[in-house]
Amino acid sequence: MRVAVLSESPADEAAVRTLVEGILGKQTQSIALPLLKTRGWSPVFIVLPTVLRHLHYQTDAEALIVVIDSDETPVHQGTHDLPGGANAPCRLCRLREDVRQIQHQLRPVSGRAPIKTALGLAVPAMEAWYRCGLDPHVSEAAWIQGLASGNSPYTKDELKQAVYGTDRPSLGLETKRAVEEAQRLVQNLTLLETWFPNGFGALARDVRSW
Repeated sequence: MRVAVLSESPADEAAVRTLVEGILGKQTQSIALPLLKTRGWSPVFIVLPTVLRHLHYQTDAEALIVVIDSDETPVHQGTHDLPGGANAPCRLCRLREDVRQIQHQLRPVSGRAPIKTALGLAVPAMEAWYRCGLDPHVSEAAWIQGLASGNSPYTKDELKQAVYGTDRPSLGLETKRAVEEAQRLVQNLTLLETWFPNGFGALARDVRSW
């Protein structure tokens, strides 16, 4: 399957591809994205129209996967999936709406099926997923409770320190550790979906719907 992955860094994209291949039960063929000069959650929204148009008109990609961090924004909830329930500050809700609008604007291409999409939200960051199964205190539920109380159970820097041994990893180290943890997680994706049901769960459900 020919799949493009868009996330906040090349390291995240490598890990996301590994996780998606675990969900699919097979390897995917990587489709290159247009050159991206900046990374982070905000640029993902900025480049998304360009990426989708490029994939639709210029490639034979079958699917696009997008995963971003939630940081301190509202965590996606099941109620957001109900008719009229989308929450504007929720980054996953915003991603879904942006993708819907962009795809609606794309002209049909002869012999070309619409590009499938799978969207996920790492709560509060990809490093939290990498700690799944290693630290029982790291979960969507714990983060949601921390947001509600104003007392976060951990910080993103603490997650980075736990995963990389430093809160400022090089891209090489970040990629190596991200892929290692993703390879571990694909051995028990049910655990990851249980501890991160809304952010990773949404991604997994999208992929399984292809």
